[in-house]
Amino acid sequence: MRRQLTLTALALGLGITASPAWAYMVYVSNEKDNTMTIVDSSTMKVVKTVDVGQRPRGITISPDGKFVYLCASDDDTVQVIDTETLQVVGTLPSGPDPELFVLSPDGKVLYIANENDNLVTAIDLENKKVTAEIPVGVEPEGMGISPDGKTLVNTSETTSMAHFIDTATHEITDNVLVDTRPRFAEFKPDGSEVWVSAEVGGTVSVIDNATREVKHKITFEIPGLRSEAIQPVGVRITADGKKAYVALGPANRVAVVNAETYEVEKYVLVGQRVWQLAFTPDQKTIISTNGISNDITFIDVATDEPVESVTVGALPWGVVVSPK
Repeated sequence: MRRQLTLTALALGLGITASPAWAYMVYVSNEKDNTMTIVDSSTMKVVKTVDVGQRPRGITISPDGKFVYLCASDDDTVQVIDTETLQVVGTLPSGPDPELFVLSPDGKVLYIANENDNLVTAIDLENKKVTAEIPVGVEPEGMGISPDGKTLVNTSETTSMAHFIDTATHEITDNVLVDTRPRFAEFKPDGSEVWVSAEVGGTVSVIDNATREVKHKITFEIPGLRSEAIQPVGVRITADGKKAYVALGPANRVAVVNAETYEVEKYVLVGQRVWQLAFTPDQKTIISTNGISNDITFIDVATDEPVESVTVGALPWGVVVSPK
């Protein structure tokens, strides 16, 4: 109830109509103008845009919804933002050029890809201290973690690999070669597979988590578009493991993939240079960030049709939705 009252108070304080109690807040990092935009998922209207650090990219939220964590890449830090006040209340020792990160399932550890020094940094959030620096390939970016929290996957853009890391020992256990410039890693909800997108290679590699081998490669073809314009980046898989969504960059589309057969079933036209994706917690909606058109698009998961595009800040990059 406290969280619902907080959202209502925020809405009233900003002079807008209070949202229903079930509304989710959508947080968008805007890379070019150093801001974060908050959008009400029920009204699909901007609630507020606030100033943050320089070149904000990766963004996530604590399991209780109290704090947003934001990669301020050019400030070499991760900012901690209170979702009640929308003020920066702390920073984390992220290492240089944090770009993407992933939160452990229990919400206690943040794993950060440091692109400039080829490391993955692990931070204990309670103590705000670095617990490990793990050497990986060149230009690490994508970060995924298994549902049980035991396995971390980092993708290195220049090395074109997915690195499997044991979170107990902080040691790399497997290196899997994928296609050129891997940008994102997403585990299936049952932990059986890891999907790794390759921006330049134009594919998504499906890696078996037991054998650590590529079991399938998903390719994309869109009539009227050159293959080099189809650049897979963000990936999200539904909680039932049956459907996946892949952001296709300058193709301006989100691919809908049958996650059991690996067949592409549909391409959803959104804004320009679609980059990252996030579900609402009820999984009724998935939201894309569209960098060049400076907006986000709400997509109905039941119909796979775009519902609304909402203008946010300049060059929206990352997106996360409040857990309740």
